Amino acid sequence: MDFDFDLFVIGGGSGGVRAARIAASEGRARVALAEESRMGGTCVIRGCVPKKLMVYASEYPGLMQDARAYGWQVSSGAFDWGHFRARLEAELTRLEGAYRGGLKGAGVTIFDLRATLVDAHTVALADGRRVTAKHILIATGGRPFVPAIPGAELAITSNEIFHLDALPARALVVGGGYIASEFACILNGLGVKVTQSYRGAQILRGFDEECRAQIVSAMQGNGIDLRLSHEVTALRQGAEGIIAETSTGAEAFDLVLYATGRVPNTAGLGLEALGVEIGTRGQIVVDAHSQTAVPSVFAVGDVTDRINLTPVAIREGHAFADTIFGGKPWQADHDLVASAVFTQPEFGTVGLSEEAARVQDKIEVYTASFRPMQSLFAGREDRVLMKLVVSQSSRRVLGCHIVGPAAGEMIQLAAIAVKMGATKEDFDRTVAVHPTMAEELVTMRKPSRVD
Repeated sequence: MDFDFDLFVIGGGSGGVRAARIAASEGRARVALAEESRMGGTCVIRGCVPKKLMVYASEYPGLMQDARAYGWQVSSGAFDWGHFRARLEAELTRLEGAYRGGLKGAGVTIFDLRATLVDAHTVALADGRRVTAKHILIATGGRPFVPAIPGAELAITSNEIFHLDALPARALVVGGGYIASEFACILNGLGVKVTQSYRGAQILRGFDEECRAQIVSAMQGNGIDLRLSHEVTALRQGAEGIIAETSTGAEAFDLVLYATGRVPNTAGLGLEALGVEIGTRGQIVVDAHSQTAVPSVFAVGDVTDRINLTPVAIREGHAFADTIFGGKPWQADHDLVASAVFTQPEFGTVGLSEEAARVQDKIEVYTASFRPMQSLFAGREDRVLMKLVVSQSSRRVLGCHIVGPAAGEMIQLAAIAVKMGATKEDFDRTVAVHPTMAEELVTMRKPSRVD
């Protein structure tokens, strides 16, 4: 059969763009990509990138306070949300253009339209056209989930938070995951009175418990009203704002942000009728090569609900393109993937938590908790936590966890050692860089806990 394209990609996020660009490079394949929204996907347009820029913006009040302690005669006025939002939009437009330019430079045909599957080799575009392809890659990512409570339409999600006309005076953030916790910290840093509501006993479920506790303590110390084992049952519009009905009463807010998880974006694509297996959370089920139950259809990124991180989606897309079109078969490695949570304080982690490690091995736990030099001098009570979880038998470092400034930067480097199988003794014989926070990773000699 003569196809219009060798590959048709549905979704212009990081994973889909990487797959399309690599497949099309050097004339390997005739590639098309369809994106119904803005090129760049969740991470670039409504996720990691704008969120991190908001994190930076929210940190400046503390930095200016520190500057005064260091002798600088500085003063801060009110935060100009309109100015920041305009600069943010300009940067996202620049990045979107870079993504689009990279695709065009590789020879990818772009359709700025929604696309759905008709059969194993045919895609229907929203304008009525049909296009055929030897291979189809689904890279449609995920979307925010909002529970079906009365008044749910009054809430916004992380998709809309970057486009507010003005910052609210009072905000309710619902959820306990990393997105909810990050935005609670961001809004708090920008001067918003923040309440975070979570129905569970502790936020950041699945992460190391000691680290979670330290982050919670710092968030509360920074003024966030964190309410645990607390549930929002309904929202309604009132004269004084949005009224949240909760398990402890009713309260008015100017903005309610739901960050209660994300679900794979598979609805309406025509997958079930085609025979593509869909999992219990709506995810596309794939094998190690990102292939679905339909041999010509593949999927990468958050839509597969494996590890929902942008760098993982990029690796999956690259592996797919090299395997199918480059003659270099390989699989994305999902083991020991480091991540960062941009709360305040920041949290970087790779490998097993203390709790998870204890289930599978006898361990030693090494910790260092201290006040970092920079904020100590400024008179702040910030604390850093460094933690290594070590196997007693193999001596391998099973997990490394950092809570403190620049934790994301530090964990990226520590992840290399952990990924290579470094032992505690490898860390010990590494000479410290002084004076730094990171030197504590190589100077912890005695375990704080031993199984």
